[in-house]
Amino acid sequence: MIHIGLTGWGDHPDVYHPSSSPKEKLQDYSAHFPIVELDASFYAIQPERNIRKWIAETPETFQFVVKAYQGMTGHQRGELPYETPEEMFVQFKRSIEPLREAAKLAMILVQFPPWFDCKRENVEQLRFIRHQLEGYDVAIEFRHQSWYTEAMREKTLTFLREHHFIHSVCDEPQDGEGSVPLVAVSTRKDKVLLRIHGRNVNGWRNRTGNNEAWREVRYLYDYSHAELMEIEQAIRQVTSETEHVYVIFNNNSGGHAAENAKRLQKMMGIDFQALAPKQLDIFEEE
Repeated sequence: MIHIGLTGWGDHPDVYHPSSSPKEKLQDYSAHFPIVELDASFYAIQPERNIRKWIAETPETFQFVVKAYQGMTGHQRGELPYETPEEMFVQFKRSIEPLREAAKLAMILVQFPPWFDCKRENVEQLRFIRHQLEGYDVAIEFRHQSWYTEAMREKTLTFLREHHFIHSVCDEPQDGEGSVPLVAVSTRKDKVLLRIHGRNVNGWRNRTGNNEAWREVRYLYDYSHAELMEIEQAIRQVTSETEHVYVIFNNNSGGHAAENAKRLQKMMGIDFQALAPKQLDIFEEE
């Protein structure tokens, strides 16, 4: 089972019906893709009412990959708005519990920052997260190359297996130690995650210090057919090891994610079932 989707549903004009209102974006999105990465949860732990609204707006089999709150991954600057780290995790779990009850929680994505390198204290942080999220499917995404050096790669993958973590396989620009190679290995037999970030080497790191301008170009990339064939090969490799493969396209600074995802879907001959009723499919040939 290969599930393809995008990061968020609010910025993909190609999938919206011309007559839809902004409030209908998720319904339109779910007519095209069976999964989505919920990234609003990274910026703030979401109120339960938001989660229940999104559950109601999507088909019964629709799945959410929920991005962990930034305070849980070390992205948060300054003091946490919670008395203790444990309280933060409790509030996060309370927020997403309706998704689990509705069988719409594919996994929690814990994406670490580029400065989270392979050292003992960070391995202990991984153990702490596993303890706090016991019973949840948790995907781990590294952004520092040290986890995948020749000396550490197998140890990293073994650690993920032993702690029942899902491996987040990344296709991203290769720009020194602040990026990771594409390692098409699944650490569980039931689920694996692939996140497709583009290959915009020049925009990957914030070299100017301007966060807003950087965010506009970081994921600016349109995959060629040959590059999508490389992604397809990685997917087929992990498919031989894993029952469910989740693929998320995040290269949307220029609006390319939806088209690239659809093109890959067509290349692989995948036909998604149980989507929302289609209002418009601009990708179908007349």
